[in-house]
This record gives sequence, C-alpha cells and structure tokens, in this order.
Amino acid sequence: MRQNTISPTRKLVECAIMLTIATVLSLAKLIDLPYGGSVTIASMLPIIIISYRHDVKWGLLTGAAFGIIQQLLGLKTLSWVTTWQSILAVILLDYIIAFTVVGLGGVFRKMASQPVALLLGALFIGILRYICHVISGATVWAGLSIPTEAALLYSLGYNATYMVPETIVTMVVGYYIGSVLDFRKETVTRLSHTKEAAVPILKWVAGYVIAAAVIVITVLVFRNLQNADTGEFDITGLKSVSWLAVGIIALAAAAVSAVLFVFSKKQLKKAPAGKQAKK
Repeated sequence: MRQNTISPTRKLVECAIMLTIATVLSLAKLIDLPYGGSVTIASMLPIIIISYRHDVKWGLLTGAAFGIIQQLLGLKTLSWVTTWQSILAVILLDYIIAFTVVGLGGVFRKMASQPVALLLGALFIGILRYICHVISGATVWAGLSIPTEAALLYSLGYNATYMVPETIVTMVVGYYIGSVLDFRKETVTRLSHTKEAAVPILKWVAGYVIAAAVIVITVLVFRNLQNADTGEFDITGLKSVSWLAVGIIALAAAAVSAVLFVFSKKQLKKAPAGKQAKK
C-alpha cells in the first residue's frame, strides 16, 4: 500500500534533492548533437520519480523549477531570437512548459507494477516534451535555425534526433530503477520478491547489463541521425553506424545476462528455505 504520512517539509526536501540530481544528470551528456539538442543520462527521471512518489502536483512543481534552471543554463539560445515575443515563446515552449510537463510522469502511479508505471510515465512525458519542442521549432525558430519552408516537417525530424533517444534512455533506466527500489513506501527501500530475495545480486547485475547495452546501442545509432550540415533528421546516417559494434554489444549483453539469470536460478534452488523472503 502507498504511504500518505510523508510531511510536506520532507517532500520539499526530496524535491530539492531530486531536482539537484536531475540538473547534474542534464549536464552529463551521452550525445551532444551539432545543431543543438542532447541526450542525457535520464535527467528527467528524478522528476518522474517525484511525481510517482508524491503525486503529480509535486512533480509539476519540481518540473517547473527544473525548467527554470535549464533556461538559466541555456541563456545563450536567446541570443538567436530578436523580438520580446520570440524570446518569451522560447522561454515558455523550450524550457518552462517543456520541462514542467515532465512532472506528469507519475500519472500511472496507481498501476500495480511500479516498473511499468515509470516506463509508461517516461514515454508519456517524452511525447509531451517532444510536442513542445516541435511547436517551438515550427513557429519561433522557423526562418532562424529552421528553414521557413516545411518548418513543421523539419522540426518533427530535428527534435526527434534527440528526444527519441532521450525518451528511450529514460524508459530503460526508469524501468530498471523501478524494478530495484520501492518508491511507494515512506522510506525508499529495495524491492523484495520471493524468488529474488535469496540471490538478488545476479539478477540485479543482469538487468544493469541489459540496460547499459540498450543505452549504448541507442547512442551509437542516434548520434548519426542528425545531418551535420543542415541539422535535419537524416536516415542515411544509418550507413555511418558501426553495426559490428552494435552487434557485438547486443550479443555480449544477451550472453552475459543469460548466464547471470541461469546462475541466479541455480543458486536460488540451493538457498535454504529460511533465506527466501515472503511477499
């Protein structure tokens, strides 16, 4: 059962901590594309967790603060626009609104499965944030960094080059974290399952290997899909992807995780009955 005894003061402290973590993660970029846009180490996830743990209103509050911080970190983008209307539109669409909607990541908090709820929350806010950036690109940035003709199509492609991998990374990490830690209780603890309690470390490592492989493969593929000359989404960039490396990583991750899962089951069978946790 979800606990409702957390005080507002503690919630504010947790929001501040997760906001700090989100900001630090936003500076750790997996991909920094030539025409702008980047893929971070799941920087939206701390805000999603706040929304999932304390309700959407707390998520929206933290998301809005995150948007303000991102705007301050990206002040140089305002040098590209000239009128006060366009400056206001960039601040709202590319930062305040785009990151405030991340606070809606907890809308699936009533689902029985925490990992699935976090995964769907990440997908949902990834789509919402993408829409914000597309609208901004097709309006404010048309004629500046985006061609006036077919501005909507350009914006759809350009913003996909970083928002698609950003969303994938957030979904993967969110599902994995949600499988390890329980955010539904007053104190965050490690999830305990009957079959996993005796030998949790091997499955934990297997999940880490799979998550890491998905993230690395995503980076290897999507970093080649923004045209270095125009900034447009360019499917021909797939030719530049090192598919040998992608294949090796995928096969290695599959093999290692399979071995870990097999050993975890064998050790679980050997474990004394008293060591197996009850639901």
